[in-house]
Amino acid sequence: MIGFLVAGLVIGALARLIVPGKQHLGILATLALGLVGSLIGGLIAQFFGTGDIWELNVLGFVCAVIAAVLLIGVAESIAGRNRRAVR
Repeated sequence: MIGFLVAGLVIGALARLIVPGKQHLGILATLALGLVGSLIGGLIAQFFGTGDIWELNVLGFVCAVIAAVLLIGVAESIAGRNRRAVR
């Protein structure tokens, strides 16, 4: 369980490094998006038969980072839309 949280934080941090510009996300949002991204990556890796959803493998890791990058983009667009509506 602790390894899953650490992997989610690492994946979320890598995704934030890949996304250009400044993100207005806290550490908990980064962790949550990294965890969701790692689940999606694990499911994709399991679909292709390279391992189980809970295994750490290269395809799952790459897919997890890509999914987290997409999730950060979606979260930023939703948060940006809400910030503009408040101002």
